[in-house]
Amino acid sequence: MTQTRSKPTLMSTPRQPRETRAGLEPLAVLPVFVPLQGKRAVLAGSNGGAPWKVKLLAAAGAHVDVYAAEPSEEMRSVPGEVVAGSVTLHERAWAPDDLWGSAFCIGAMDDEAECVAFVAAARGTGAIVNAVDRPHLCDVKFGAIVNRSPLVVGISTEGAVPVFGQTVRARIEAMLPRGFSRWVAAARDWREGVTARFHGFAERRGFWERFSDLAFAEPDRAPTDADLERLLAQTESAPKGGAVTLVGAGPGDAELLTLKALRSLRNADVILYDDLVAPEILDYARREARTMLVGKTGHGPSCRQDDINALMVSLAKSGKQVVRLKSGDPLIFGRAGEEIEACRQAGIPVAVVPGISAAQGAAASLGVSLTHRDAARRLQYVTGHDRRGALPDDLNWGALADPSVTTVVYMPKRTLRVLLERAVAEGLAPATPALLTFNATRPDQQVVTGTAFDLADRADAAGLDGPAILMIGEALRHTKASSALDDVALPTPFEAAGSVAS
Repeated sequence: MTQTRSKPTLMSTPRQPRETRAGLEPLAVLPVFVPLQGKRAVLAGSNGGAPWKVKLLAAAGAHVDVYAAEPSEEMRSVPGEVVAGSVTLHERAWAPDDLWGSAFCIGAMDDEAECVAFVAAARGTGAIVNAVDRPHLCDVKFGAIVNRSPLVVGISTEGAVPVFGQTVRARIEAMLPRGFSRWVAAARDWREGVTARFHGFAERRGFWERFSDLAFAEPDRAPTDADLERLLAQTESAPKGGAVTLVGAGPGDAELLTLKALRSLRNADVILYDDLVAPEILDYARREARTMLVGKTGHGPSCRQDDINALMVSLAKSGKQVVRLKSGDPLIFGRAGEEIEACRQAGIPVAVVPGISAAQGAAASLGVSLTHRDAARRLQYVTGHDRRGALPDDLNWGALADPSVTTVVYMPKRTLRVLLERAVAEGLAPATPALLTFNATRPDQQVVTGTAFDLADRADAAGLDGPAILMIGEALRHTKASSALDDVALPTPFEAAGSVAS
């Protein structure tokens, strides 16, 4: 019986690392924050939205003059309800001279023509202008607000769905501890001293990252002088200079990032990432960070590993905090060993942040235990191709044929058919369940189910694309996709033997 073998694959054309830009999606509006402490503001009119706008202006510390010939009872009560600033109610119509010296003006009239005249007069004084319920006349618009002052969150739907904005506000309110106001107030008081203590940007950033971590860990207490001293000491004793961190980005779903991975992305000066890293994960990096695509994809144009190592080391030697961002877990078929060794030889500090592996992500999305105690005694990970792109010559076929094993094959697409045929020829039961998961954990995840005997045919017929992972073993009968296996026609021993004979 002659064994079917894959043809050697030509090496792909190398490409060079290239800098990319973290994507900033188009903004419907520019979110800005206007300081009004001690400044004069004017509101003219008394329509339904006017009282709340007056309270907002005063809460920001403004001295608000309200001009309303017939103020509502709600408006009359506003001066006695403000928590900051001040409000003076003038029971008369506004005049152009009333607007001079104001930083912010709001028109709250029912009459359109009067509102247009007010806006024109206010703009003539150089004030920022808002018109209640008339977005076409506004320089700025109000959104929903989460107040943990001095921490303030503004939310806008650009007037499309105000109720949705209010719902988002309620969710954020529930997530943000009220104690954050005390931490942000302490940061405001400490900032000048921290800046004087640490002249370098990296040290200052390190201090505030430690501060933020402490605030999130203990949000319900007020920060103390002892906290300040401890944070200062930790920052002064922290290692100086560049370093490299290998970070697992997970299989695709950004919510599977670990907290440590998020912290590493926040700290990075430069991020070197692969094609398989989901684009939305880069959104968690700080905006000032450089992002560089050092594409490592199977069977496609790829950057040379030596070039990636050299770039990584060079950046770290220049003092940069470098994150090498890899899909899945960097220690599982991610060439982490070569990059760690390159850093060590160059004397560069290197750390690893593990990630959710593609196998874990795919198994979780399918609801399958890879080590189900009724079906599997061992779990093994193997690679589907060698350095040439062909099926590795040194796979342990006896281990792959073991009926008590769940096998996960990384990068299997090019060699899927020959791998399964060889495994069956070496003793793997043709009826063994097999799954091929594309784009695991991502919105476009798709799964091809079958057996070791027919999965390659089913995958060809499906014509799917994207990163894929193969799983083989009896444990897969317990997946929520197992119902699809019940309809699979199992081969006869003669058919199974014929499939690997030439």
